[in-house]
Amino acid sequence: MIKLSPLKQENLTPFYQWIRDEESIIYSLSIFQKMKTDEEIEEWFARSINDKRNSNHGIFVDDVFVGYAGICGMSETNNSGEYFIFIGDKNYWGKGVGTEVTKLIVKIGFEELGLNRIMLTVSVPNKGGVKAYERAGFVLEGRFREAALRNGKYHDKLVMSILKSEYL
Repeated sequence: MIKLSPLKQENLTPFYQWIRDEESIIYSLSIFQKMKTDEEIEEWFARSINDKRNSNHGIFVDDVFVGYAGICGMSETNNSGEYFIFIGDKNYWGKGVGTEVTKLIVKIGFEELGLNRIMLTVSVPNKGGVKAYERAGFVLEGRFREAALRNGKYHDKLVMSILKSEYL
């Protein structure tokens, strides 16, 4: 069973391992590519959970903490934000967790946070992510060409979004 709960300081410890795992972070935040020390990870984590423009949630599967997801950069003026998800525990990859979490966060965004639009970017090689977002109702808006550099190669990123009117 998948549950979300607010991300807390006590959820920090697994991030030390997850962020140092190149496979786990390859399509994730660019900042993850640069963090090398415990202090850098701790500073990033503290900023993330204290930023009031973010809605951060720990992902728990059968009470096991496996990652986090939410909406960042929320704009009160535009009633919009950007969806993110990071499943750091690779034992839970490819099991539908991403799709279900995405649906739960979209529900929170529209029903609790009062957003009208939620967007995301996803790396084209992240085929599982693209499928999960499509299953959750996100639609393709466009493409950022060669927007990400990983393992010495550039790849495109897709821009996708879902509107409250499409969710209802």
